[in-house]
Amino acid sequence: MATGTVRLHRVLRTKPEKVYRAFLEADAIAKWIPPYGLTCTVQQGIPEMIPVEMCYLGWQESLLQLAKLVEPDIP
Repeated sequence: MATGTVRLHRVLRTKPEKVYRAFLEADAIAKWIPPYGLTCTVQQGIPEMIPVEMCYLGWQESLLQLAKLVEPDIP
């Protein structure tokens, strides 16, 4: 069962369409959601065993990886 809520704010220097795709495509999500060096399957909520504070730190890293995925202008 999920617990807690994490709210974050990050400005990405890219087109909204690229961010939208990064949230829709499973392969893209698997690239930016997990911490560096890990893989994931897409889940909902925060597991009870993970403190909200740690989720906040993890999401900071995930958002950095999202920026690295969507900000470069690759044709």
